[in-house]
Amino acid sequence: MDVAASWQSAQAALARRDMPEARRHLLAVLERQPGHAYARVMLAGTVLAQGRLREAVQQLQLAAVQEHDDPALLLRVAQALLRVGDSEGVAALMRQACVARCDDAATLAALAHVLQSLGLHADALRLMRRAAAAGFDNADFQYFLGVQLQFNGELNAAGQALARCLQLRPGHGRAALTRARLRRWDAGDHHVDALRRQLQAVNADGEDAAALCFALYKELEDLGDLDGAWDALRQGNAVMWRRLRHDPQADGAQHAAMARLAADGVFAAADGVEDDGGAQPIFIVGMPRSGTTVLERMLGNHSQVASAGELGDFAQQLRWAADQAGRALLDPALLQALPTLDYAAVGTGYLRQVRWRLDGQRRFIDKLPPNYLLAGPIARALPQALIVYVRRDPMAVCFSNYRAMFGDSYGYSYDLDALAAHHHAHAQLMRAWRRELPGRVLEIEYEAMVRDPDAALAQVLGRCGLAVEQGASDLTRNAAATATLSSVQVREPVHARNVEEWRRYADRLAPLRERLQAPG
Repeated sequence: MDVAASWQSAQAALARRDMPEARRHLLAVLERQPGHAYARVMLAGTVLAQGRLREAVQQLQLAAVQEHDDPALLLRVAQALLRVGDSEGVAALMRQACVARCDDAATLAALAHVLQSLGLHADALRLMRRAAAAGFDNADFQYFLGVQLQFNGELNAAGQALARCLQLRPGHGRAALTRARLRRWDAGDHHVDALRRQLQAVNADGEDAAALCFALYKELEDLGDLDGAWDALRQGNAVMWRRLRHDPQADGAQHAAMARLAADGVFAAADGVEDDGGAQPIFIVGMPRSGTTVLERMLGNHSQVASAGELGDFAQQLRWAADQAGRALLDPALLQALPTLDYAAVGTGYLRQVRWRLDGQRRFIDKLPPNYLLAGPIARALPQALIVYVRRDPMAVCFSNYRAMFGDSYGYSYDLDALAAHHHAHAQLMRAWRRELPGRVLEIEYEAMVRDPDAALAQVLGRCGLAVEQGASDLTRNAAATATLSSVQVREPVHARNVEEWRRYADRLAPLRERLQAPG
């Protein structure tokens, strides 16, 4: 069978979802044409569907090392590499010459999304502007353009892009919510009436409706209408809770399983990669909205500390070691594999995947809050790593989660009972890490940090063996892009205004407080 016939047979097998047959024909294509990148991408998909992550990664890496002339093909390879967590390979691909030569607006916009996924927000914005200059203009593109402008600190331009999005599609919930978060609104300038009209026009059970409710909450709160704000917030959370069907019992069981592994000594031996003289990580972890971004931005001002962003690379290295595909940070199959992994390989692979982001600094920050779940594996795989846990008052952090709207992430955040259960599980696991991994996790209290940022920063730098640098706690000095929900607030000086903002809704949050104060 020639290459063309093998290719057609592979397509037919894929269409009927016969993965072993598709794999056989794709291997025949590659035997005759080893540089057939589309065949490698498809072969990676077939083996990934059969649960073989390592083989999929190998095939995609072979596709990535080629020099590509076609930006659309490069995009396919990059998107596939992102799915298997090879950020280093994607970054190398995006430096190829055909990206700079690309003049197709839709492809430029898609390539910008790849850069955004890598956390390269300034580069992503440049490609989005090239797409806009080439005539690309639809509601979703204007929304993502607005988001990138916000991440890069161009708040006025972000507002203009979001307004254009809402002009093209008035019920675009995420655009309305992002616009609401850009600033404080007042009686002479707000969108409350428009938001209420749009809520009547969209699917009441859809994500647009939820996002519009969260936007309405934000603007009503700015206007001082706390009753209306709470009603909108409750409605938006209820929509997301129905959509995501979060399982609190499974969530609690996952936390408890990690604590049992710690008690069994699975993570006690620091047998991972030794210090190789390169930059070492500072993992900043905690519940979302606990102040991790404030600490990251202060540390990022230091001349010997680089901020690598919110990375999924460590969890992905666990999956590579276990040969298990998956999108979740942790799942039952990966939990079962943790005692058997080669942690030296996990640590080496992690450092290889992230060091392309650095520029000679001694330390780098990996700020993915839910990595607190993986503190044990991190401690074992990376003996030189510092793990910093930012702890915030339970009521404050839970309310901040409830008002956030994280999309499909953090499903527990949309229900007060589930929030309390998750906080209990998270607090119990952190106690287990303290008990089983003495000295490996540095705790920083959010409230103390915002009262005396210099002291908190000095504590972390001291653990890193770095000298304090004057003015490092001044957030306004840090002009780097940031992609968190705090991307507007962290461009202001450190302040304590949000420490007790939940008290405005204290009566309505009384049931949450009772559950948080009850024994876990």
